[in-house]
Order: sequence, then structure tokens, then C-alpha cells
Amino acid sequence: MKYLVVSDNHSDREILVDLKNEFENQVDLFLHCGDSELPDTDPLWETFQVVCGNCDYGGGFPNERIVKTSLDTIYMTHGHLADVRFGVTKLGLKAQQADASIALFGHTHQIACEKVGNRLFLNPGSISQPRGQIQIKSFAIIESTPEQWAIQYYDRSFHKVPELAFVFTR
Repeated sequence: MKYLVVSDNHSDREILVDLKNEFENQVDLFLHCGDSELPDTDPLWETFQVVCGNCDYGGGFPNERIVKTSLDTIYMTHGHLADVRFGVTKLGLKAQQADASIALFGHTHQIACEKVGNRLFLNPGSISQPRGQIQIKSFAIIESTPEQWAIQYYDRSFHKVPELAFVFTR
């Protein structure tokens, strides 16, 4: 299974359209970790599974989402309600309650990818406004197999970022 994970596009609708057009025949799921700033009636949400960010207004998106695939249970939230700026403890407890193998979040605009216990934690960074030491407008693709998760980060031009590739055994 392949999951495309994006977050924090902040009103840049065109990049989501471009991602959909470029990857719709290459990935199984499109996952958006919030702060799209787009209306909940946008047709893009027929493709992307989305959660509410602190800059999403209107109340149409859920604060968290659990997505089940044949290989994974994915817990998604934007991160502001889980205090991810201070670590992933609260996020991890929510993911544990959901029995999730993957926890996805945004909010910080910073790339993050680590395995804690048997759970993968991933922040795709921001596709529009990166922060922190890695100044790349980014998204990630997780390739999930029964044996491992292979994560590849991409820049806004859809080029792989070679130094941002990770493999974790399950």
C-alpha cells in the first residue's frame, strides 16, 4: 500500500490538484493533515481524507480520523490539539487508543519521521510554508508492506529528496 501524506498548504489549492493529478495512479490513499484553509465542500475532499487544522474554519472537517487499510490502522490529526510542538506523547496516546500502527500529523510545518515502539510517527512538513532547519516545501509517500515502512519525502516539484528517505521494519 502507498499513502501520500501532505499538510499545511494554507489556501494553495493548486498544489493539491497537482498532487492528485501526478499521483492518482501511483498511490492508494491521499491523506491531508490539516490547514488546507479550503472549504469543506471542495471537490478535492473526494480524493483526500482530511482533518481539521487550527487554520481551517467552518467546522466541516473532523479533528481526528482513523483510516484502516489491509496493512495499517492510521491515526490522523493536525496536531494542535495534541500539543505536538512539545513532543508526540499525547499524539502517541491517541494513536494507541486507536490501535494505530501509523500516526500522522502536521501543524509544526517541520518534517518528522520516527518509529517509537511498533508505531510510525510522521509529519510530512508543509507543502507551502516550511519551518525549522529543513527548508523544503514537502510531502511524503509511505510505502507499507507486511515487513516494513519505506518513507520518501518529495519537494514541491515532485522530486525525491534523497537524504529524506527512511526505512523502518515493523
